[in-house]
Amino acid sequence: MSLGRPGAHRVALIDICASADLLSGGRGVRFEVDVGGRNAPAFAIRYGGRAFAYLNRCAHVAMELDWQPGVFFDFDAEYLLCSTHGAFYDPVTGSCRGGACTGYGGLRAPRRQSADNRQSETAGRSARSPSAPG
Repeated sequence: MSLGRPGAHRVALIDICASADLLSGGRGVRFEVDVGGRNAPAFAIRYGGRAFAYLNRCAHVAMELDWQPGVFFDFDAEYLLCSTHGAFYDPVTGSCRGGACTGYGGLRAPRRQSADNRQSETAGRSARSPSAPG
């Protein structure tokens, strides 16, 4: 997986992991992305055979989601779970599915690019936008 940093005329990719390193419903890969000139924690996961990436920040309160590094899914690997508040999110769309995030929206997703079986992320401003197949 690679991280893209927006520039004036181009996007520079920073390698994060091989796409095959993300197992469906398994551990995610943590990384940092530039959002508004500041580093922000983010993560990538695979669900239903597709890779997705989100900022590692609960929509309810700006707390990181994982209860152990890289552990984002609930026990059934069905939802992304905020370990602090119990909010749960759809892994495909990032939208809130229940708990403390109700009424606060969903997870913010970086824009995704892919090349040569590598994943790349570019900091984005749009919330709840699903990533392309990976």
